[in-house]
Amino acid sequence: LNYIGAIASMIHPLSAEKEIVFYLSTVKSKYLIGLDQFYSKLSAVGKQYPLEKLIITGAGDELAPVKKVIYQAFLRKKEEKAVKTQNNTILWRDVIKGSNTIAQKSQKSAKDVAVILFSGGTTGVTKGIQLSNLNFNALAYQTMEMACYPVRGSKMLAAMPVFHGFGLGVCIHTMLSQGGRCILVPRFTPKSYAKDLVKHRCNFIAGVPTLYEALLRLPTMDGADLSCLKGVFSGGDSLSIELKKKFDKFLYD
Repeated sequence: LNYIGAIASMIHPLSAEKEIVFYLSTVKSKYLIGLDQFYSKLSAVGKQYPLEKLIITGAGDELAPVKKVIYQAFLRKKEEKAVKTQNNTILWRDVIKGSNTIAQKSQKSAKDVAVILFSGGTTGVTKGIQLSNLNFNALAYQTMEMACYPVRGSKMLAAMPVFHGFGLGVCIHTMLSQGGRCILVPRFTPKSYAKDLVKHRCNFIAGVPTLYEALLRLPTMDGADLSCLKGVFSGGDSLSIELKKKFDKFLYD
């Protein structure tokens, strides 16, 4: 979207109908892209807000043939089966199939808006925050410098939400813009996160302090080979000196 000059407004997929309508109307969005498992809710949103297109995609589209058959037969939910491509609703796979032109790169400046994210609303009504190309690129270079290790060719275990600046900026944009790779975590649990960290031999991890507290308590992490880990980033909340010392010792051991 950034490449072709559009602005992405990332929102929490579990937001209520009224919240999504508020987000859309605040940003004046023309398109809404979402998963088929939320189709019923997104379709209802489309009746309350004038969308040009409701674009629906799903996990089943990206699975290998055997897994796709199993998914379609046993795991697919009612909402996913109820998707109707009519009026302004289209499927993402049809968008891709129908694309016979090469997207032209937009000439955007450093200060042009790249993404709009919404605040948590802890001090009042949630607000749309405009982040520029320069915001994201500056964060990427700062993160790369702090890493003290080549980012190109390395892997980041990305569990932070992409509708937050931390997840989108540090875990996604930094790695992709600097030639790294993101291991995406669609549904976080400490146990699955630890398993992915060891399995994919990730070089960087980023998270809030509670994530590191959870990892310290996991028995499965005792004796785990974490020699692949080159950088650990903490944000979103203050990291206590005690927790930092505990985690550093854990990594050292």
